Formats: sequence, structure tokens, C-alpha cells
Amino acid sequence: AGIRGLLPPRRALDCANSGTTTRLLAGVVAAHPFSARFEGDASLSRRPMNRIAEPLTYMGAKFDFEHGDGLPMTVHGADLRSIDWDTYASSAQVKSAILLAGLVSEVEVRVTEKSPSRDHTERMLRAMGADVETDGNQVCLRPARRLSPIEIDVPADPSSAAFFVALASLAGGGELTLTDVCLNPTRTGFLEAITRMGAQVDKTASARSGGEEIGSLRVRPAPLRSTRITEAEVPSLIDELPLLACIAAGAGVDLEITGAAELRVKESDRISAVVQNLRAVGADAEELPDGLRVHASRRELSGMIDPRGDHRI
Repeated sequence: AGIRGLLPPRRALDCANSGTTTRLLAGVVAAHPFSARFEGDASLSRRPMNRIAEPLTYMGAKFDFEHGDGLPMTVHGADLRSIDWDTYASSAQVKSAILLAGLVSEVEVRVTEKSPSRDHTERMLRAMGADVETDGNQVCLRPARRLSPIEIDVPADPSSAAFFVALASLAGGGELTLTDVCLNPTRTGFLEAITRMGAQVDKTASARSGGEEIGSLRVRPAPLRSTRITEAEVPSLIDELPLLACIAAGAGVDLEITGAAELRVKESDRISAVVQNLRAVGADAEELPDGLRVHASRRELSGMIDPRGDHRI
């Protein structure tokens, strides 16, 4: 259909539980000459959408919210203008919404972040021929009239691989190999953190697809030690932070996470959920305003937990 060839939707766009779907598609819709209503489940409807509405409104789109700044929301598209936007945070979803809005509108957009967030969008667009330039924590997309089709092998998700890395690291013996995992440097923060804790993880790159590096992970059990996660590291392992807290509790070591207030506005308040559930199974954990602490303990862990309908919990 071409870069700007979508037709007005006949009914509301149901994004279910996916914040990525909502925010990226809002950037695409904002650059089309029609309106679309976005809906989601109860969890997604509580998540903040003003973070994309603000830059896209500045570009010329209009947003209507029925309750606060969550879903349902209606996006009224328009001919958008160029933007040079500082997010004052690190959010791949906000960045991608702006990039896709610029792509569809054929205007130049520039996004500056506090620190670089995951860059799957930039890599894929670049592989398809778009003029995307990255300089540290800033990315610029220049107008493109078309994208070239490419064949993509979708690699295994590093956030899902993290659970197997955790199990293998805490195991009593043996060795585990995970194949065809995405090794994008903006997604390997968990591997760097658990390696700093003493885990034995070997990475071997083997291929590239859609601009992404793909390879294997070999994991062997090892005694783990305490560590701290600071704000600069958070964007590269935001989804794995709940798991990292569980690893620390299981290994009986200290862990402190700060600069991760974003965890409070995910599918659940993941700071509260992780701490309360760790306490429920006997671990020593406490909440911080922007993170949490797990204290070293040798207790046997068991009990009943409430995952709060959140796939990361």
C-alpha cells in the first residue's frame, strides 16, 4: 500500500495488552489523514500515553483521551511537521512512535534520549533503506519515499532467553546452550549484569538479519555475588529487572536497583509486585521509590505468589 497508503479503520483498534502496538501504531496513524480509536484491556488502559501524545501533537496530530491519559484514546492524523524532540528519558516506544510518524509524513525527525534505548526500529528501517543516523543518544531520520522489502529471520527474544540463563546459572550442574538469540547490544544488559554477578555466559555471534546480530549463548552454573543496577543500565534490561531480583533472592546475595521508576507503569507496578511476592516466599526485599533492594538471606524460599496478570511476574 506504500508508506502512506493505509485506509481508515472500520472499527476501534484493539491493542489488547500491548503497549508497543499502541504507541508505535499511534505514530503511524498520526501521519495519515484519518482518525482511529485505540482500545486495550484493563491493564493497558491504565498505562500512560501522554508521552507519545505530546510529541505527536507538537508535530500536528490531535489526541482525545476519555480517562486521564490512558486508553481509550482517539488519534486524529494530519500532515505532520518536522520535530527535534528531547524525551528527557529513555523509551524505545516513544522514540519509535516519532520515527514512524516522520517516516510516514516524509519529514525529518530527530530524537534525543537521556541514554540510548533499544534500537530495533532504527536497525530494521536502516536495513530497508531508510536514512537513519545514530549519534550516541540521538537518532535522526530523514525523509524516505519508499522502503525496500527484505527477508527477516526473527531471532529468539533475549528477554525470554534470560529465564533459561537464570535457571542454568542457579543449577547444580550441567550446561545449557541457547541458539539463534538476538544479541542486539541494547538488549544484552541482563547478560552483562548477571556476568558481573559471576555467571558463566559465553556469547557467540553467528549471523545478521534485519540489521540484528544473532548468535548463541552457552551457560554454566556458577556461584553468584552481589551487585547494583543504576539508572544508566536500566534501558538495556528494563524487562529483566524482576527476574534479576528473583535471581538475587535465589542465590542469597544482595541486589540494589535504582533509576527504574518506569517499572511502576508497566502491565503492573512491577516494583511493588516483585517485592511483595519475594516476601511472600520468604525473601528479604524492600521497595525504593525508583527501584528495590534484595538483602542476602539463606532462607528456604517457598510460598504462594500473585502474578497480577503480568507476564513478567
